[in-house]
Amino acid sequence: MNQQLSWRSIIGYSLGDMANNFAFAMGALFLLSYYTDVAGVGAAAAGTMLLLVRVFDAFADIAAGRIVDSVNTRWGKFRPFLLFGSVPLMIFSVLVFCVPADWEHSSKIIYAYVTYMGLGLCYSLVNIPYGSLATAMTQQPQSRARLGAGRSMAAACAFIFLAFLIGPNITSGEPEEMQRAYLYWTSIFAVIGVLLYFICFKTTRENVTRIVAQPSLKISLQTLKKNRPLMLLCAAALCLLISTFSVTASSLFYVRYVLNDAGLFSVMILVQMLIGSVISAPLVPVLVPRIGKKNTFLIGTLIGAIGYLCFFYFSAHSATIALSAFAIAAVGQGIAMTVMWALEADTVEYGEYLTGVRIEGLTYSLFSFTRKCGQAIGGSIPAFILGLSGYIANQAQTPDVIFGIRMSISIVPLLFIIISFIIIWFYPLTDKRFKEIVGEINERKKVQQQLIDGINS
Repeated sequence: MNQQLSWRSIIGYSLGDMANNFAFAMGALFLLSYYTDVAGVGAAAAGTMLLLVRVFDAFADIAAGRIVDSVNTRWGKFRPFLLFGSVPLMIFSVLVFCVPADWEHSSKIIYAYVTYMGLGLCYSLVNIPYGSLATAMTQQPQSRARLGAGRSMAAACAFIFLAFLIGPNITSGEPEEMQRAYLYWTSIFAVIGVLLYFICFKTTRENVTRIVAQPSLKISLQTLKKNRPLMLLCAAALCLLISTFSVTASSLFYVRYVLNDAGLFSVMILVQMLIGSVISAPLVPVLVPRIGKKNTFLIGTLIGAIGYLCFFYFSAHSATIALSAFAIAAVGQGIAMTVMWALEADTVEYGEYLTGVRIEGLTYSLFSFTRKCGQAIGGSIPAFILGLSGYIANQAQTPDVIFGIRMSISIVPLLFIIISFIIIWFYPLTDKRFKEIVGEINERKKVQQQLIDGINS
């Protein structure tokens, strides 16, 4: 269980997050713009819907985590969900971008609620076991760091694919053309996503086994409550993700109305993802053995805060200057986002050490709960700012709207990434302490196994 993972397993696992993001990133990048500029849903109504449905999905994550912890099959606890949940998830990823154009506004909103709730529920039943799978593949810190780096790079590649393949086809300003483009590309990525989930299923194995019985819900919730590192990490992740999704939801509006060049959308996503994840993610396995996961997170958020501050001052300047400042923020945010997954995996062992109960699914579902809340709040803040500043789709915007977009893409993420830094400053689970905890857990398991062998003999 402490062995180094092969690159085949790491890459295969990473492809699962690329598939995740063919559904997840589509919503983060395009859904607000799709609802307001293509489907004809008002900005305030769209913002309210995104907030409410994503919070509902966050609670669905808790239920999904409980379901995952109660499952045990010949394929393992987590892998079967990748196999059987992928098709429904990808079907809903297409349906959310198919709001009927000739329906009344109220009917469009109902359709949007139903399909987006369906997407969120299916995503919970796939993503919770996917994230929990990392805790069952290995307990070796370097391998967990590589899994985190691998999934971050794969997710970044999914963002880049979506931006470059879909972005150029939705900048015409003609709703009918953009609708056709959304339907075409979401259908293609749905098919690819199912194939990637299957590869992830085939190339991964669950090596860390649980020898204790499935705990009751009451005991599981008590275990979570006592897990202080998990609580702090969830709070920090919430703030970091609000920062991230505020940027993502604002990007298309920023290039269209502040830089006045919608063609730069693909370039902006490339800067954010290629520099922010594909380049910074490999730094994490290098930094972690030297300074630890906690300090790596702190350095990342500090760089991100400096970058967003610079970006605010230069966001209305030339694209080259603005995107250069944005790249600094992307590097810091990429480092923090990558190491965040490795930190989450460590909290599973801490909970097991503290209470004797190992609940990977419910632990990850709580972490995912905060992720959904971060997406809900971060993704809806730009919508509310647009509504309050007087945004009207597909026309030149007022100075108030322009300033609101600049705030959404720089000041909002700056404030929340600073809060994330402060929270992790007090995070108690260092790498040294984690190593001691894993050693003690393994000693307990040896004693338990000896007792079982003695009884059987």
